[in-house]
Amino acid sequence: MSNDLIRYRGRYLSLLERDGWEFTSRSNATGVVVLIAVTDEREIVLVEQFRKPVGQHVIELPAGLVGDLGDSSETRLTAAARELEEETGYMAQEFVELGKVHILPAYSDELISVYLARGLTLSRQNLDQDEIINVVEYPLDQALQMIATGRITDALTILALQRAWFSLKGRN
Repeated sequence: MSNDLIRYRGRYLSLLERDGWEFTSRSNATGVVVLIAVTDEREIVLVEQFRKPVGQHVIELPAGLVGDLGDSSETRLTAAARELEEETGYMAQEFVELGKVHILPAYSDELISVYLARGLTLSRQNLDQDEIINVVEYPLDQALQMIATGRITDALTILALQRAWFSLKGRN
């Protein structure tokens, strides 16, 4: 909002204050997308990458920022298609928006759009210069088991995979 007080503005994140409440906001993007990409074999496409804030490799769904390449008019759907191909090397024939979520509404104003991506064809990864991403594919049941055993700890991935289970369980 226009009356927010900017306490810090970095390249990627800003610390804002509104009515005495501090929270983070993206400095370089207009939104976030996360992708539940399902192969013809009904496997979920996941990525594994090192995350500096937690100091370890994390298994998560492919995700990315909307408008982070300088195009403030980029749509969430366009960003979803771009991020899927960049991070995984897959292109999808169909994207279905499953909804929007605030992961940490007391801490951040970030609104994340969750997309189901189907009809995948393999293209090639087009990673950012600072990214090293390993693409892994697991059946949904195995990915859910990885949540139960603590192998997947990313909250957004956990939420989205559980949502995928409800979306996919009735389909053959």
